[in-house]
Amino acid sequence: MAEENIIQKKVKVLRKITPQRLKNIALYYLKRFESSVANLRSVLQRRVNDYAYQNKEFDRGEAYQWIEDILTDFQRYGYLNDSRYAEIKIKDYMSAGKSVRYIKGKMREKGIDEEILSALLEDQEYDEFEAALKLAKKKHIGPFRKDEEARFENRQKDMGTLVRAGFSYDVVQRVVGYEE
Repeated sequence: MAEENIIQKKVKVLRKITPQRLKNIALYYLKRFESSVANLRSVLQRRVNDYAYQNKEFDRGEAYQWIEDILTDFQRYGYLNDSRYAEIKIKDYMSAGKSVRYIKGKMREKGIDEEILSALLEDQEYDEFEAALKLAKKKHIGPFRKDEEARFENRQKDMGTLVRAGFSYDVVQRVVGYEE
């Protein structure tokens, strides 16, 4: 009786990985998302690894070489451009009130070169205090709490939220002590 209740999970059989299939996967991904070279590489490698897990005789090394060839071609065609990607993401993060520390971390995650990142951050007009205020307003913390008593009681909590968001302690103190 217990054996009848066991649910069989269907394993999705993946289609064979070929250079053309990898190229199509990459094009479809880029049609939907802007990407860095390192990010697209990891997306394609994940697909190769999933296929290789099901098909033990599959040669990953050859597939990884196909991926590198595709990435080189896409950079030459202009489909992939790390500076363009970083510039777009930095502007998005800044308009969302993210800290420079947060932005740098996210860009490193996506494989953006440190030189490109530094150059783009220098070009941007960025006021960390304004960004921290924007985040505080969005989360209704610090000077943007409705109740004055709750504002005082939650001071440490609010400071922790802003520090974890990547803002420096000096900026956080200014924001929490800020009067509207």
